[in-house]
Amino acid sequence: MLIWQADFYRRPLQDTTGQPLWELLICDRSRNIEYLAFCPQSQANSTWLTQQLQQATTAEKPDVIWVFRPQSLSLIETAATALGIRVEPNRRTSTLKQWLQQRSQEYSQLPGYTNEPYKPAELDKPPPVPIPENLWGEVWRFATLPAKDIVDGFSDRPIPILEMPDFLYPINLKIPSTVRVPGIVINGGRQSMQLARWLAENKPISLHYIPGSPDGLILEAGLVDRWVLATFEDAEVAEAAKMFSERKQLTKGLHFLLVQPDDSGMTFTGFWLLRPE
Repeated sequence: MLIWQADFYRRPLQDTTGQPLWELLICDRSRNIEYLAFCPQSQANSTWLTQQLQQATTAEKPDVIWVFRPQSLSLIETAATALGIRVEPNRRTSTLKQWLQQRSQEYSQLPGYTNEPYKPAELDKPPPVPIPENLWGEVWRFATLPAKDIVDGFSDRPIPILEMPDFLYPINLKIPSTVRVPGIVINGGRQSMQLARWLAENKPISLHYIPGSPDGLILEAGLVDRWVLATFEDAEVAEAAKMFSERKQLTKGLHFLLVQPDDSGMTFTGFWLLRPE
């Protein structure tokens, strides 16, 4: 599958008439494909974008375009749909974000640089909110899985909702097979499928332990969403949470989320490999 990453947003630049400039950046994961174009803010619309996408896809058309910026999503989606290209919101545009960082250092050398504060890939995130109470399962716990067992243990099982992109496979992250990957297991009971479907719709990205009063487990999802997955004040759970965070450092951030109806180990409802952006 050919995946492109794209961003279209205002930059700290102006044209000769003082109008803010918008920039379109398109690349693939390896940056073998790169496309760049500017337009004044008055032309920053889906019509201009469609014309640029037509030029960018002269040689080859992608299967999907990933967009990480909410403000860009609807414009790029409208333009790409006109050309029969699917667009998906996705935070995992690391190649594009690295290019944005590089470009931000180059803007100061360009005519019309405004010297305004500019954070090329940072997005404002809302405060975390609790997940709907009617979705919560019966019990949850911290757990680990051997890195060597993750792909073989889950990829071929009949799990209704399975999210295991190959770039998150432990072997592709060069994680030793003996390392134990940390994660969260939720026994959802009768709510198991409903919870898994809700998670799938909200596109989990990563889980984070936040110490406090009470301590919390925060789910990063979608483009900027943050959800309170659990809160706790138990000292033993807090120690397990600290160990969860420490283990993530050993796995280059890789962890998992498993939803199952019970602890029999026979049936799984949803499984996600997760990693911070």
